[in-house]
Amino acid sequence: MTESTRQVSVDLGERRYPIHIGRGLLARRDLLDEAVSARQVLVVSNEVVAPLYLHTLQEALGDRRFAAVTLRDGEQEKQLAAMLPVFDELLVQGFGRDCQIIALGGGVIGDLAGFVAATYQRGVAFIQVPTTLLAMVDSSVGGKTGVNHPRGKNMIGAFHQPRAVIADLDVLDTLPDRELRAGMAEVIKYALLGDREFLVWLEDHLDAALARDGDTLAHIVERSCRNKAAIVAADERETGQRALLNLGHTFGHAIEAARGYGDWLHGEAIAAGMCMAAELSARAGWIDDADCARATALIARAGLPTRPPGDIGPERFREFMARDKKNRAGELRLVLLRGLGDAVVTADYPEAALTATLEAASHG
Repeated sequence: MTESTRQVSVDLGERRYPIHIGRGLLARRDLLDEAVSARQVLVVSNEVVAPLYLHTLQEALGDRRFAAVTLRDGEQEKQLAAMLPVFDELLVQGFGRDCQIIALGGGVIGDLAGFVAATYQRGVAFIQVPTTLLAMVDSSVGGKTGVNHPRGKNMIGAFHQPRAVIADLDVLDTLPDRELRAGMAEVIKYALLGDREFLVWLEDHLDAALARDGDTLAHIVERSCRNKAAIVAADERETGQRALLNLGHTFGHAIEAARGYGDWLHGEAIAAGMCMAAELSARAGWIDDADCARATALIARAGLPTRPPGDIGPERFREFMARDKKNRAGELRLVLLRGLGDAVVTADYPEAALTATLEAASHG
């Protein structure tokens, strides 16, 4: 590990794995040799990322038997049908259970390639090479894999931990501004759900982050990964504490599903969802209006939406929210705020407060 490379560990016993954070990591053969033990490697990427970074990754993999599948870009590709070309290539190449899959892309590629890895011949190894801020700080870490269904987000999937995550900050130089801002939604999420000190830091350094200051982005990725790694290590399969990571997601997933996926970026939907969660928390009397406004102001400063589309309506929101994976025995469980930096998973909120929040959202 070079002096400029940061490392975070996800401590899951024998399945413990590192998150490498730094610049120039895609070309680091030593990191790839450590993470990729297989001689047969399939890289899954998309039409935007592959032309930029696939060759560099292939060179770093050395003389391994190499194959690649390039999918279309966008959330609409995160579906069962998009997995078939990946399975086809694995079978055409004759890759066995000792092969390894590399996800080179954002959250869609990481989730989809990870699900292929979880299910091909009942499970093969894979690593995550995230190329968006959102994927670096969230979706590449923790082993959640899967695809969407028209009736709900991430309804088909499996837990399958990577062998490593390699977050090369150089790739953020080519990330569109809209994607960078979408990634900031998940960063802000960690601050709101359990890291008030980070919240204060973000308020002071948000402009530098959006200007792509290198040290600021490196700290953001490391701090976010440490927050997520600690929660995943305590609750890998989301039986309790890990559900806190879904702050804003019940509302946000409903926005994505209602809009047909791809219209709003995931981070944009989560940003609006976190504002709705903060509003509901305030209506329930758990946080004051000033705290709600503070959270909303930070999200707005990141250039993210603070309100959902006005055409969904309360009943449609409830339809999609009813399918959320956190629900138990028909009860709608939400991640709400008892304070800034203090989130809770609960079904014990005033129904009138939820109704008022959804009705306010329907007006855009």
